[in-house]
Amino acid sequence: MNSPDQQAAQPAPAQYFTGPAWVKMLAAAANPTDCTVGDVLFEPGSRNNWHAHPHGQLLVITAGTGYYQEKGQPARRLTAGDTVVIAPNVVHWHGAAATDWFAHLAINPAASQGETNWLDPVSDADYRAVQ
Repeated sequence: MNSPDQQAAQPAPAQYFTGPAWVKMLAAAANPTDCTVGDVLFEPGSRNNWHAHPHGQLLVITAGTGYYQEKGQPARRLTAGDTVVIAPNVVHWHGAAATDWFAHLAINPAASQGETNWLDPVSDADYRAVQ
């Protein structure tokens, strides 16, 4: 997959990501559903830190190849059309495969009732182990 369109996307916060990634908010926190939706794009090899969401998260994979891993569990390979349902407070990470772009919609319910708990970066050794 070639570099997807990054128009209207903002760089993802570098303190929470290893490698370049972009986020385009499709629904911000100030909406009647109290649900945020972000279109997240990872360059090959990019990933976010370990983290957890107080009210869970849904990931809908839209393009490329990536990985999702819960703490203490094997990583899951993801491609377009896959969906990941993440329970509240489950520590996890997600990001692109080493050789492919990766994009997903990140859907966060009850956004006004708690923020993401960002933790340590995924080590290079841990990342290489899922490839």
